[in-house]
Amino acid sequence: MRRLNDNLNNAYVEAANRLRPSRRRRRIVAYVESFDDIFFWRTVLDEFENESLYFEIQLPSRRSLQKGKKAALMNLLHTTQLGSSMIACVDADYDWILRDTTETSRFINSSPFVLHTRVYAIENFQCYAPSLHQAVVQATLNDRPTIEFESFLSQYSIIVWPLFVWNIWAYRADRYSGFTMTDFCGFVSFRDVNIHHPEQTLEQLRRRVNQKISWMQRKHPEAKNGPTSYSAVRDDLLSMGLTPETTYLFIQGHTLFENVVMPLLSPICNMLRREREREIQRLACHSTQRQNELSSYQHSQMPIELVLRRNIYFKDAPMYQQIRDNITKIINM
Repeated sequence: MRRLNDNLNNAYVEAANRLRPSRRRRRIVAYVESFDDIFFWRTVLDEFENESLYFEIQLPSRRSLQKGKKAALMNLLHTTQLGSSMIACVDADYDWILRDTTETSRFINSSPFVLHTRVYAIENFQCYAPSLHQAVVQATLNDRPTIEFESFLSQYSIIVWPLFVWNIWAYRADRYSGFTMTDFCGFVSFRDVNIHHPEQTLEQLRRRVNQKISWMQRKHPEAKNGPTSYSAVRDDLLSMGLTPETTYLFIQGHTLFENVVMPLLSPICNMLRREREREIQRLACHSTQRQNELSSYQHSQMPIELVLRRNIYFKDAPMYQQIRDNITKIINM
């Protein structure tokens, strides 16, 4: 048996808002893709709530555990009337960058009531370079500087940028079967990082990427000219605000999190924890104090993966400001 609130749409929520006493707050229903997205979007929407407005975050389906934009949320978007009282909050994926190449990209880019991350996904914000030192400190309780994370990810981005443009070209030119996102992610991933000589990891990446770029140039001579040429795609991406130094924000979020940032941060955290433990052992006056301090330190640590999943120190990112601007427009409608 279907319940009345299974048929929620924007008109229903607006009517419900009008029926409320004038002193009651206006409600905006915000649909997200999965459980994993709730914390991020709550963090985003919190700052816009006040005595006259609040957001209610919901999952797209009350009848299943479907996840993902296409499996669950896009079905909801196409069947539910969105508006100023009912919005959708999704990962941009490649849909924003692809402009109007696919049905999904056309829908997401044309609807003013679809908030998307601009960067590829939530994970890209969680791995925002200026926030990584703070994440390491929170995980290890050790503030000693190690790698310059902003410099590392900037260099990483500059190296992968030309290949990233090729990947977008392949999707826009309907050549993606020859160079899929999965293929691209394989070329830009790390198994491990030498934290004492990170430049060696970047140099290995450079060689791997350059080899693939040469292969793409030979394989696709048609990309040299025309409105969908490589240079046209590159210039269009630059006009959208993407830069070679920030490519990491627009590659697949899972790849960035699991195969770039975690291989970088995990050994750094292990090193800093061992360093702090040696300091405790050195400074302890006796064995009881040493055991108590070590136990206290170990219980105070946090896994770096968990810290990143709850990272909220990305709000000065330019792409995040665009999300805020879009929320403001919806509120003022």
